[in-house]
Amino acid sequence: MDGAIAGPGMIHRYIFHNDRLLPIEQVRLSPGQAGLLNGYGLFTTLRVFSGEPFAFERHWRRLEKDAERVHLRMPQTADAVRTHLAEVIRANEVREGTARIYLVNNTIGFWRSDEPAPDVDLILYTAGLPPYREPVRLTLRPNGRFAASPICSVKTTAWLNNVWNLGEAQKAGFDEVVLLNERGEVAECTAANVFAVAGGRVLTPPLSSGCLEGVTRGVLLEIAPRLGIPMEERALTPADLRRADEMFISSTNRNLLGVGTLEEHTFAGAPGPITRRLEEAFATYVADYIARQSVTSTAK
Repeated sequence: MDGAIAGPGMIHRYIFHNDRLLPIEQVRLSPGQAGLLNGYGLFTTLRVFSGEPFAFERHWRRLEKDAERVHLRMPQTADAVRTHLAEVIRANEVREGTARIYLVNNTIGFWRSDEPAPDVDLILYTAGLPPYREPVRLTLRPNGRFAASPICSVKTTAWLNNVWNLGEAQKAGFDEVVLLNERGEVAECTAANVFAVAGGRVLTPPLSSGCLEGVTRGVLLEIAPRLGIPMEERALTPADLRRADEMFISSTNRNLLGVGTLEEHTFAGAPGPITRRLEEAFATYVADYIARQSVTSTAK
């Protein structure tokens, strides 16, 4: 890959792997790494604004919780990983983009090699922002989430269910898909949380639905009440979504996006007024966070 910056969706040239920053062509992952073969790993995606990874602390807390759930040892401290991530962002000259932290378990399974390797691989990289469309066109997928699974809400590298469902939805002409759990309740999209606005209240599925504890979702739960917008975690059905006045989704890479259609149902004027208010408030929250981080970085 020539140059420091790649196109949207392409990994940038420099990657941090375990203990060093390397050009991508010098990074080697072994076919004998059991975590790669079995999808036994964790990851999180961070948005980069003005060269700073947004909400690193929230992402790290979720990684720690997920690691405890699946009995995966954290290979480095939060401060060390944050420092290494800053190295990657600088090396790739990223001002606006996205970053990922991967943790891959190397100590499980029969099909593994005997070459030296750490118990857990740490992989950090950056990329451009993916393209998106607004308003969003959604479809539905019954039994797309199994909420009863003890690791349902863990963000693992075993991501086939998500990428397959997204691919099927896009082949059918939609942008994303709302995954329903085994009870027929709304869980989430493949890479976004789901929100419905009804009577001035914002409703979103609880974690018991099988949805991921999204970082953007968590920020919205905090800032919405400050705007006088009630927000409630509540079990939702597809019928609840169709009855809503507005609908939007949230994710790290896309912030908030208004939903225009849910299969045959249309939400007129998307994004709606409450979606726009929350988007503006979220942008302000991000700007304040980045300003504080810039001051801290300068002081150091």
